[in-house]
Amino acid sequence: MTDRVLTVRELNRAALARQLLLERKRLSPVAVIERLAGMQAQWPPAPYVGIWARMTGFKRATLERELAKGTVVKATVMRQTLHLVTPRDYALFRAAMSETNFPWETSVAKRLAPDVRKLAANGPVVSADAIAYLEGKHRITGISARRAWRAARMRAHLVHHHETALWRARPEGRFVLLEEPEVQAPLEARAEMIRRYLAAFGPSSLRDVVQWSMMHVPELKASLALLEPLRRFRDEHGRELFDVPRAPLPDSDTPAPVRFLPKWDNVLLAWADRTRVLPESYRKQVIGINGDVAQTFLVDGFVAGTWSVEDGRVVTVPFAKLSRPVQRDVKEEAGRLEAFLAD
Repeated sequence: MTDRVLTVRELNRAALARQLLLERKRLSPVAVIERLAGMQAQWPPAPYVGIWARMTGFKRATLERELAKGTVVKATVMRQTLHLVTPRDYALFRAAMSETNFPWETSVAKRLAPDVRKLAANGPVVSADAIAYLEGKHRITGISARRAWRAARMRAHLVHHHETALWRARPEGRFVLLEEPEVQAPLEARAEMIRRYLAAFGPSSLRDVVQWSMMHVPELKASLALLEPLRRFRDEHGRELFDVPRAPLPDSDTPAPVRFLPKWDNVLLAWADRTRVLPESYRKQVIGINGDVAQTFLVDGFVAGTWSVEDGRVVTVPFAKLSRPVQRDVKEEAGRLEAFLAD
């Protein structure tokens, strides 16, 4: 039976601890990316700011070296969105998703993938060239050719060229061949993916896992059973929450420092109920109807405003009046962010 109810503040502190937002850690960028089960990379600078917020002594060049070496790749994974992940996690997540009706699992993608892998065997492939190739060889035209290329390249394990993930990214539309991942059993891969999710974002409900992964409930339920024994809780609405053993659950009054987050940071997107970090009253100011997610800053662990850069200065827009001590803390952290951005 589940009898312990976790308050919003307890869930908030658990999220911050697992997301490395209570205290910066001395880790490598690769370790941070793996610990967080990937980092959103739709906007190239976002992972850099996200890692800076979470680790000590981070330099942009360190992540760029890992990208150049291929120890981190930019690929389409959870929610069919771009993330930075390690090749090991890429293989795990793709195996976990292999029984879900994502575009790369369609019959067209499966049919075209071998040709796409051959096309990329000699070096980077440009989207325009690949689309022209598919149009010529497979008689696919227009938007159908573009959709087929997108699905087939994902099926063929082509990932974005590392230069598209640099701080000052080169143009999008170039892709490179990743070594064919080893075959993994989907059921077990999903279980491991859920475990990794809970370690990074738990305690969470099944709906939260669906939101983060965009996978189906029956698939996730079957794999969740493989993780037993799990810790179980309830939130203040009575919803069942799952968690891995021994994951941190800090006290609700644990101090939480001011932190600046980039666009699309997963800490704002990884739950169906995001109020553990993003108060509902601010949701529409942070997440647009087009899915855009603003750059935000946290005060006492919760989103308290947005930020932007103007003439090299970090400009903050609080959603409510901040006390003088908090204003000072926000100003000091903004100054550290300015120094990072200018480095």
